[in-house]
Amino acid sequence: MIWLIVIAGLAAWLMTGALRRYALARSLLDVPNARSSHTLPTPRGGGLAFVVAFLVGALGLALWGAVDPSALVAVLGAGGLVAVIGFMDDHGHIAARWRLLGHFAAAAWGLAWMGGMPPIEIFGWPLHALWLSVPLGLLYLVWLLNLYNFMDGIDGIASIEAICVCLGGTLLFWLVGAPGAAWLPLLLAATVTGFLMWNFPPARIFMGDAGSGFLGMALGLLALLAGWVNPLLFWGWLILLGVFVVDATFTLGRRLLRGEKVYEAHRSHAYQYASRRHGSHRPVSLAVAAINLGWLLPVAVVVVVFKLDGAWGTLVAYAPLILLAIAYHAGEKE
Repeated sequence: MIWLIVIAGLAAWLMTGALRRYALARSLLDVPNARSSHTLPTPRGGGLAFVVAFLVGALGLALWGAVDPSALVAVLGAGGLVAVIGFMDDHGHIAARWRLLGHFAAAAWGLAWMGGMPPIEIFGWPLHALWLSVPLGLLYLVWLLNLYNFMDGIDGIASIEAICVCLGGTLLFWLVGAPGAAWLPLLLAATVTGFLMWNFPPARIFMGDAGSGFLGMALGLLALLAGWVNPLLFWGWLILLGVFVVDATFTLGRRLLRGEKVYEAHRSHAYQYASRRHGSHRPVSLAVAAINLGWLLPVAVVVVVFKLDGAWGTLVAYAPLILLAIAYHAGEKE
């Protein structure tokens, strides 16, 4: 089945190139404005390539019996709906309330097909009650989806984050003796790598809302699926997502406290301040990879292998990231 994953990655690379040519021919460009982090008009919507490659590849894995049918329906249905909403928004405009309604519908679909939240514990308290676990699950998925949109603001960062999380998650599956559960993360990593060949700084095409929203939903669902294999794996995946979770949540919190309209575009995330301070997107995106591999992955491995409390492990992993967010003025008024 490795050959299928390699072919999917190559297909994503080829389709991204085709989408770039199409966008240039139709003048589908992201033109810089006062809120942008780029300076040149750049084709957009390239994320559709890895969305299609992943969905088709996942069907192939299911035909080979490598993916549970309910997991397949959950990820394809929820991720596909989010991608469609993002594609429509990329090519026009959908009111925020309708986008949010669609996001909650997609999250509900995914949770329903997975049987709800896995049996995780938060600081020793089991999360079993449906009246609590279902709302938390919906909020978790919708927030992860939207924060991924927020964090897709400089070249390569969203792609690198997804690849690091999926490969880290694959290692965690191997460490707990469940390598068969790693096919979907490996497939997502391969297809996003195909796109990254065009998106690495300086980017020749942008991901767009269809791609970033899909990644947020897919990674959220893969983390929940991991939790059904082993509850500690959910915490491991949440730790691996720490760079995006901390920056987006910290920034949103500060903006809410100031009474700002959080749905309006801005450039006050820590990674955006960092790219301006260092004068380039590349060192920031590479720093995200370094943090993921040099700090978050080892912490996730320790939590999973030594069976530590997942919530406490997540707090330990996030603590230096919060300090980084403060150091880089996350959420401060520009």
